[in-house]
Amino acid sequence: MSSGRNCCAVIAAAGASSRMDLGFSKQFVLLLGVPAIARTLLAFEAAREVGSVVVVCREEDRGRMELAVRGCGAGKVAAIVPGGGTRQRSAAAGAAAVPPGTEWIAVHDGARPLIRPEEIDACVSAAREYGAAALAVPVKDTVKLTDGEGFVSSTPRRERLWAVQTPQVFRLALYREAMRSAEAAGADYTDDCQLLERCGVRIRLCRGSYENLKLTTPDDVAAAEAILRRREELS
Repeated sequence: MSSGRNCCAVIAAAGASSRMDLGFSKQFVLLLGVPAIARTLLAFEAAREVGSVVVVCREEDRGRMELAVRGCGAGKVAAIVPGGGTRQRSAAAGAAAVPPGTEWIAVHDGARPLIRPEEIDACVSAAREYGAAALAVPVKDTVKLTDGEGFVSSTPRRERLWAVQTPQVFRLALYREAMRSAEAAGADYTDDCQLLERCGVRIRLCRGSYENLKLTTPDDVAAAEAILRRREELS
């Protein structure tokens, strides 16, 4: 068994994919002939620091997801569970389905199919050392904070700004406690780090890659395929 036997990845793949306008979930869009979710799962299959995987998807996608899991040979998948009405509720459903003995949870967007196994391993290792960690990259552009009416109110120092990605890795007991606290307060977040942040937990940012993009619009699909072609050329 790998050193990651007590870490389970929860793959959040229950989004509505409304901005893609595909007529089906973006998890199944083909990237050079391979479903996006299959590429995501294969990265976690190869990650040494992850021992099991729970996939969260829409109920109507369950059959297709089962086929995708079998088709790519993702042997670490322990469960496929239906998601909730929000990202937070879907993550909670995944956290509730992890195998016995799980101590760490790595939450990852299913629509980030270009994640590399070594990036997953680095993030899990950072979480084991610091208690919580997330992949992130430094922001390239100058960012403006607005006043809510379209006018600039301030300009944060760019060298301190990072764009967070996934996976985001936490101790399972702490994650569940933070989830319960947020639900009791009526808070609903799209980013898992926020759950821990509101409880005062410090999260270590682990340097990721700009290639770890999220499929959100059709342009992202073209960009992802260009990155995959380049990887093939370099391999």
